[in-house]
Amino acid sequence: MCGIVGYVGTRKVVPIILEGLKKLEYRGYDSAGLVYICDDSPEDVFIKDDSAPQRPRLKKHRCEGKLVNLEELMEGFTVNSHIGLGHTRWATHGAPSEVNAHPHSDCSGELVVVHNGIIENFHSLKQELMTKGHIFTSDTDTEVLAHLIEDHLTDDLVQAVRAALQEVEGSYALGVLWAGQPDTLIAARHQSPLVLGIKETGGCLMASDIPALLPYTRNVVFLDDHEMAVLKTGNWQVLDIASGQPVEKEMQTINWTAGAAEKTGYKHFMLKEIFEQPQAILNTIRGRLDPETGQVNLPELELSRAGLLEIKRISLVACGTSWHAALVAKYWLEKWAGIPVEVDIASEFRYRRLLLDQSVLVIPISQSGETADTLAGLKLAKELGAKVIAICNVVGSTITREAHGTIYTHAGLEIGVASTKAFTCQLAALFLLTLYLAQARKTIDSGKSCELVQALIEIPTLLEKELPRLHEEIAFMANEFVGCRDFLYLGRGMNFPIALEGALKLKEISYIHAEGYAAGELKHGPIALIDREMPVLALVPKDSVYEKVISNVEEVKARHGRLILVGNEGDGRLQAITDEVIFLPVINDELNPLLYAIPLQLLSYHIANARGCDVDQPRNLAKSVTVE
Repeated sequence: MCGIVGYVGTRKVVPIILEGLKKLEYRGYDSAGLVYICDDSPEDVFIKDDSAPQRPRLKKHRCEGKLVNLEELMEGFTVNSHIGLGHTRWATHGAPSEVNAHPHSDCSGELVVVHNGIIENFHSLKQELMTKGHIFTSDTDTEVLAHLIEDHLTDDLVQAVRAALQEVEGSYALGVLWAGQPDTLIAARHQSPLVLGIKETGGCLMASDIPALLPYTRNVVFLDDHEMAVLKTGNWQVLDIASGQPVEKEMQTINWTAGAAEKTGYKHFMLKEIFEQPQAILNTIRGRLDPETGQVNLPELELSRAGLLEIKRISLVACGTSWHAALVAKYWLEKWAGIPVEVDIASEFRYRRLLLDQSVLVIPISQSGETADTLAGLKLAKELGAKVIAICNVVGSTITREAHGTIYTHAGLEIGVASTKAFTCQLAALFLLTLYLAQARKTIDSGKSCELVQALIEIPTLLEKELPRLHEEIAFMANEFVGCRDFLYLGRGMNFPIALEGALKLKEISYIHAEGYAAGELKHGPIALIDREMPVLALVPKDSVYEKVISNVEEVKARHGRLILVGNEGDGRLQAITDEVIFLPVINDELNPLLYAIPLQLLSYHIANARGCDVDQPRNLAKSVTVE
């Protein structure tokens, strides 16, 4: 989710870059940097050396922390350059620091790269480049790109970038600048957004999102996967990376306000993040699965196979939405890894007598990596000798530094207070961990591993297809429930935690009182609440407890409750019970939680939106709880 800005034209480049980065700071916030080609200001003049060819040099400025630090750094510079790149970083590889900040250079210092995405095969590429004599100075995957382009570079930057990218596996939105071609910017994209801005006066911009372009132009060109753009003053061209052939692109005019553009056309960040889930889940699982063998690779755990066999118990520790992800994982871990699992709310975990030692694996789960109660529980577990593996989204956060190892979710920056994509990415990461432990402990056969891995791989594509339909259907359905004061959510088995999560989402952003229950608990109290005014949403996939949940649903119907059912396509029994049915595709039962969470997110969103609530910043709530 890093912010990228580039410009080539007739105006001074540094103000354009800084202004663009301000618009994108929500995309990256742990470090920032910019680079430009020195041309005609006194500080930029070369000391002439008649023995070497003269080339304009690059001037690079980087700093750790917020963008304001970079702005302060630039206050003492007068820069007349008209071409450059800028970047705000959201770390994925390497802790936030000046040395890991973009732009990154090749060995000569004459070529620089800014990058958003993840280079999956950077380890092998780095090793190969090091054997050729390339010297690396950062911990990032991005730096590999600079050296790889350098390795292919003679006198044609376009061909060097094309050749380098054909060796790369992973995702990238890329900006490249070379002193050897001081009038040219290269942009390239694969599975990470990148858009061009075309000024009528001849200048060209590139950015990772539209807000950075709007102060200068509303004429944009969206790059597609496997495309690169060559930008110069007064002209631009898009090429296919593989063939090098020109690609015809349609210029579009953006009519959004700057505020709306930050949400890329969505009314709220929450809705945008709901729709980002296919890509976010793909980022979580990418590079960690082998579909041929069904094997899961998690080298970041830093636990030996012998150490995994020593685990006698697992303790999952989390707060809020992350706690619901932990509750789902308990079902998975006990079934497939064969290990007893406890799930604790972090604020309770730290205040009871903990029976922990080196045979217990403690797994704290946190989107931000700064949740105070979860962090305190982690430290206490370490003091008692437990192994600690974190599930986290933010590289370099306190929890990741304190844990023995971390599985990063790579969900990207989540702005909406009500967590959506962070939750489903936590589920995906926990499912990966489950399979990894099961394979290490030999509690799952290869056939079942392949089946489950393939089912997980198919989830992003399935969500991409289903989200538009669900969005439309649920928006219409939500109008029936805008005036409700209370809601019940029911589920059994691993869908019980999804009922809890659905209730949490509704109460967070719509301010409707909502509770989630295990469906079998209806007769132990909650059924007393049901009347004609009480909506009851039940999760009813055709799994091993389907008939049990149907019985619970019939109990609600008999008491005239307003039923909403979420179940499998083609299940006629559901429509016979109520008109309010949300149908979902049939998938492997184990992954139903990832799918069934989506309509509940959309329902809470549309009810809150219809009620006129502040969806992204609901009252009394903060995105990250960093105090007890």
